[in-house]
This record gives sequence, structure tokens and C-alpha cells, in this order.
Amino acid sequence: MTADDSPAVPTFAELGLPEALVSGLARQGIEAPFPIQAAAIPDVMAGHDVLGRGKTGSGKTLAFGLPMLARLAGRKAAPKRPLGLILVPTRELAQQVQTNLEPLGRTLGLRFKTVIGQTSMFKQIDALRRGVEILVATPGRLKDLMRQGACDLGDIEIVVLDEADHMADMGFLPDVTDILDQAKRGGQRMLFSATLDKDVDVLVKRYLNDPVTHAIGQVDESVDTMDHHLLLVAPKEKAAITAEIANREGKTILFARTKHGVDRLAKQLAQAGVRAAGLHGGKSQGLRTRTLAEFMEGSFDVLVATDVAARGIHVDDISLVLHVDPPADHKDYMHRAGRTARAGERGTVVTLVLPHQVRATQQMTKRAGIHAPRTRVTAGDADLIKVTGARTPSGIPIEGPIIPERPKREGRGRQGGGRRGGRGFSGRSSRPSYDRQDGGQRREGSGSYGERRGSYGGGERGSYGGDRSPRGERGSYGGGERRGGAAASHGGRRGGPRREGGDRRPARTN
Repeated sequence: MTADDSPAVPTFAELGLPEALVSGLARQGIEAPFPIQAAAIPDVMAGHDVLGRGKTGSGKTLAFGLPMLARLAGRKAAPKRPLGLILVPTRELAQQVQTNLEPLGRTLGLRFKTVIGQTSMFKQIDALRRGVEILVATPGRLKDLMRQGACDLGDIEIVVLDEADHMADMGFLPDVTDILDQAKRGGQRMLFSATLDKDVDVLVKRYLNDPVTHAIGQVDESVDTMDHHLLLVAPKEKAAITAEIANREGKTILFARTKHGVDRLAKQLAQAGVRAAGLHGGKSQGLRTRTLAEFMEGSFDVLVATDVAARGIHVDDISLVLHVDPPADHKDYMHRAGRTARAGERGTVVTLVLPHQVRATQQMTKRAGIHAPRTRVTAGDADLIKVTGARTPSGIPIEGPIIPERPKREGRGRQGGGRRGGRGFSGRSSRPSYDRQDGGQRREGSGSYGERRGSYGGGERGSYGGDRSPRGERGSYGGGERRGGAAASHGGRRGGPRREGGDRRPARTN
């Protein structure tokens, strides 16, 4: 069955939410529901399975989160047996869902725990042992905890799959189906996805029982407040134009195709005098969390990210998205573009196009159903300034990283375990996380996001040239940044001459 949108938007109280939730929302300045919230909340409250297809920035987290909190209010979970599960594809998205919902849940006495890779498994096991009503998890880490007997899904009454299409893109469907098979039979299921590709449709048919469908806008539809532009640039001008756009006023996200491309671009912007930080799956979780938090708080205004990170970034007031490397396809284009023009705000999406990329980029925008005028620009010209607000950077290099790799550590080792040698659940530094999320990120180097598909950024010398990166990119498994940098400085320990044949066995990467 399909629900029609109601012409008048009711209040949160009229939707049947408890007064504690309504008051909590009001304290955050949230007075009226978005359309998908007004449409979905009554059906979730009634216990129906729900299939939600909302445009980016449409408010779907509260659409499933608020009624979930209301339905579980006052309940207490047994040790290791949570009552509700929100499954998401990326660690950043898990943390943002938790940030949005946990303060509201506390008003109803509900306990949350985020279960993601590259964070302390010991703390997650300890929290589950003490009792957690709602779990926010990525598939890989949750599967690890289930295998260890630390988490039993037999009491799960409500399961939410958020950004299911992204989980399918990242290869998580086997883990997702394993998790859903372990959840309590007859429980409520909700699935939210921007698209309903065949893999997602399999989940819908297998696990959702006569779901109510709520679609706000067409799938992959560009929002009315989003302006699109293709800027035709010469290879020798690309680096200078990128720096001028990055130096504009306002929050800006630049997208590159690979982890090495992100690092290289962030470094070049810093050399030009632009405060920019990179975000990708090769960085430690602590660094990623701090980078995103400081970007949200305004410590710096330019974030350079990979495609995979695009779906985990939910930051308000981003006014421009710049595709330094054109994305691989129209779906990636829309996912990247969706970081701006959120919740009714205006935003601009700009793609830098080299001469050999014109035809492919035009086909991509056509498949995305958007109109993007083409403009030929050079560094400093009036059209560039008019479209993007570009400004010439100072040219004074910024010394040191914008976000330090490691903050000062306080003694937290368990049983004398050092940074690498500690055993037990906190000894994560000596082994990468088992969360397969970074397996998804690894696809940047070997699959649909990767270097092997050819550079979109051109091969110009002396400037950022897209996704041509060292072969070592493919070997990283959640630790690409550390292996690529720190490992090189430990050559005497790993890669240097050790004994006869010391170079015959490469360092382990997983």
C-alpha cells in the first residue's frame, strides 16, 4: 500500500509523540516536522513496516528515530540483548545518528551505544553487558560482536536500515541479511534508501511485510535550491582554479576520487594558504571524528573528501560542493551534491571538467536529470568569481596539519599494553578493525571508485591530477593513511634490510 502526502503538516504533538520528545525537539529549535516526518511517523507509531525514499536532507533520521524512541520508551533491555537496532553504512553516519537521537532518547530513559570499527570493542562489549536499549551500528563490527557472543539480537523489536542503497554499493548485503536473520521474528522493519536498485529491492521483498511507502520527491532528483555548473578548465589552470574556489567564503566540500588524491589536494591547498583538511577511510577513527567535528564547528571551512565519505557527511550550511574529480556515475554525483542545499537552504554544485572529460561528464549530468550550464573559465576571471565566489589565496603556506594526526594521549593502556602491543579489546593499533566499512573504502582503489578506472583529474604536472595514486592504496584496510605514512618511517622495523631475504616478505596489510 502507498500513503499519500497530507496537504496540511501537523505538529509533532499531533503526530502522537510523547510530550518529553516534543519538548526536547523544541529545545533544539525544531518546531514543525518535515514532510517525510509528517508522513512516516504515524505509520511507524502504528507498528507498520515502512519503506522510505526521501531526497537528501529531507529529515529521515527523525522520521524513523522519533517514533522508534516513542515505541521503546520506558523499556529496559536485558544484558547483551538490545531492543532496537539502527544499521548504517558508515562510521560517520552512525555517530551523527547517535548525536541526533541520543539526547532525545535520554529524556525517555533509553540508553544508546554506537557500535563501529576503529573504536574500543571492549567499551562496546561492556556497554552491552550493562544493557543498551538502542544500538546504532555498522554491519562489520556488529557481526564481530555477535560472533563473540557479546550481542544477541533475539529481543530486537525494531530494525532500521538507513541508506540501504549505500550498504549495497559497499558490499554489505551478506552481513545485513545475516543480521536481519538473527533479529526477532515478527518485529518492525524500516528501510530508508535514496534508490531502490535490485539489491535493495531484494531486502524489501524478503524482510518487509506489506510496507507503507513514503516517497518525498523523485528518486535521485535534484532539489530546487541546488544550482549546478560545469566549469571547463585547461589542465595547467586546474590547480590554481581549485585553490581560488577553495578560498571562497563559506563552508565548502571538495571531492577527489581516492584517499591519496584527498591527501595530495589538502596538502597543495595548505601550501597555497587555504586551511583545508582531508577526510577518508584511511585515517584513524579518532582523526576522522575530530576533523568532521571541527569542520561542523567552523574551525576551518574547507573539507576534502572521498566518494565513500560523501554519504557520511551531514553538515548544515555547506554552500558549495566542488567535484575536483568528476564522479564515476550519476548516483555518485547526486550523493556528493546532496551535501549542500539541505533542509531548504540554497547550495551550488560545481564540477571541474578537463577537455577529455567533457563528453562523459555531460552524459553523467543528463542521467542525473540536471541542467548544468557549461562555462569556460581561467584563474581569476569574472565568470569563475560569479559562479563560485572564488578568491585568490594568500600563497603563504600553512605550517603543520590543520587537524593533528594524534592528540596528546593520556595513559589508558590496559595491563601495561603499549600503543601497539596491548592485548585484549583495546589493542586495536596493532591490528586493523574488522569492520568491513573500510572494505567499502578500499573499493576506492580497486572497484567502482578506484584508480584502476583511470584518472578523471587529468595528468598535468605540478597540480592535483585526480586519482593516479601509488599501488599501495589497494593494500590498506582501514589503515591506509598510517601504512602509507608512518610505515615508511619505520623502514628499519618492517621494510628495511633485516636479515637475508628480509625483503622477500612484504609487510602485512590486513
